[in-house]
Amino acid sequence: MTVQSQLQKAKRASRELVDLSPERCQQVLMSLADAIANSQDSILSANKKDLSRMETSNPRYDRLMLTAERLVGIACDLRNIASLKSPLGEILESRILDNGLKLEKVAVPIGVIGIVYEARPNVTFDVFSICFKAGNSCVLKGGSDAADSNRVIVEIIQKVLKENNCSVDAIQLLPPDRSAVEELLFAVDYVDVVIPRGSKALIDFVRNHSKVPVIETGAGVVHLYVDKSADQKSCKEIILNAKTRRVSVCNALDTLLVHRDQIANLPGMLAPLADKEVVLFADGLSYKVLKGSYPQELLEDEERYGVEFLDYKMSVRSVDGIEMALEHIAQHSSRHSEAIVSQDSEAIERFLHFVDAAVVYANASTAFTDGSQFGLGAEIGISTQKLPPRGPMALREIMTYKWKVRGDGQVRPA
Repeated sequence: MTVQSQLQKAKRASRELVDLSPERCQQVLMSLADAIANSQDSILSANKKDLSRMETSNPRYDRLMLTAERLVGIACDLRNIASLKSPLGEILESRILDNGLKLEKVAVPIGVIGIVYEARPNVTFDVFSICFKAGNSCVLKGGSDAADSNRVIVEIIQKVLKENNCSVDAIQLLPPDRSAVEELLFAVDYVDVVIPRGSKALIDFVRNHSKVPVIETGAGVVHLYVDKSADQKSCKEIILNAKTRRVSVCNALDTLLVHRDQIANLPGMLAPLADKEVVLFADGLSYKVLKGSYPQELLEDEERYGVEFLDYKMSVRSVDGIEMALEHIAQHSSRHSEAIVSQDSEAIERFLHFVDAAVVYANASTAFTDGSQFGLGAEIGISTQKLPPRGPMALREIMTYKWKVRGDGQVRPA
């Protein structure tokens, strides 16, 4: 099957999905959740083949890996999405004009959504479930690293669709070769929007080459500022969770900014990171305080700012106060997730007000930047662009709207 024919099928399927009842959609997603458990062995076997082609030291290895526990989590997300109220047909605005015309602004699907992503086979489930619930068909271009996993997952999804008398063309998996990306990005007649998920290089490539409109999901260069009033226990727990819960995800902590009044407490704050063998790249003052007390690799390096590590690595910088922290974040942030730990309400509100990011935290880990954690069921990506949608994108973020106008013979005066 050619890429062109796959795109055509996805377009036709999108027209069929508009007529799918919420009850039928829920049934499909619940059946898919059950199918994950029934197909666990085949999914993990395919994933094992993908993992065998990647070095365990590769930061993307954890993203690529599926486990029985992770599959349970994916199935749970599917059931959550199935239970959500469908936004299709929701009347967003309604009014009657002076001339008697009745206007309704109604939520409708975007149509066909293309996703370009790397070694994240869980994305295959997430994207399909959210797109399907919102009445969109999806065209997936996964990376070659996850080719076997994606193939098996899509086969399972299409089997469930067929068993429930729904079009199997609602999901299309393009070949893993690079030429398929170019065809997708030029498919203005078939694809309504493209969403890239992956490295900065991938996102830049899609944005710079696509003729189809793009929703950017940026790389996560994540900062946490420790204010002079911060509680030590909270600092230690939040830093550990934000950095090491899963180092390969986009909401993981990359740079720690520490108020100079807190520098003496730095060894205690970062002690749990040593147990995880986190490599630190410190500025002069931080290095001086940590040297001799931090048992893992410590490098005096001020050139590691603005880096998304996706690994057990983190940069540390001392700052004079919140204004210096805000300036650093403005210069190096990817506008994904930023956090402050403080007991000073004025400092907290200033940080929340001035930091330009999709999600801004006070006294909480950045690990919560996730559609499931936000109660959205799952996510199709984290948008870091200024135009909406922004932040975790779930059902409502992949909808558009149209105006329905009802009259009784009105004509516009000359």
